[in-house]
Amino acid sequence: MKDLGVSQGQSASDLISERLTALGDWRGETLGRMRALIKEADPDVVEEWKWRGTPVWSHDGIICTGESYKTIVKLTFAKGASLHDPAGLFNASLDGNVRRAIDIYAGGNIDEAAFKALIRQAVALNRSARSKPAKKAKS
Repeated sequence: MKDLGVSQGQSASDLISERLTALGDWRGETLGRMRALIKEADPDVVEEWKWRGTPVWSHDGIICTGESYKTIVKLTFAKGASLHDPAGLFNASLDGNVRRAIDIYAGGNIDEAAFKALIRQAVALNRSARSKPAKKAKS
């Protein structure tokens, strides 16, 4: 897989599309499907390309990242520990105080409605954090 970089002057969305194509297997298909669900859940989502090639979806802050490894596609929610997950989609990074992740393996299925609900919750959490006034420093 070739190294995709912002120096090529491409948009983050174009770089993400290239990454999906470059993966050329179930990982690209899976990450592409999750990308589509993210956009369905939040049509105003912003796609970003960070940390030397990690797709990031944001709305008033990071919602989640999409990483591909040899055996998994990992969606890490920046504030996942604060989200209600009744469907039990989070199956990785469960010990942390902030992040939570969903690891998807080849042939794995995900509850699309529950995933979109997590995306909407993450956006609402980001919005609520932005609307709170900054804490004043104690003198």
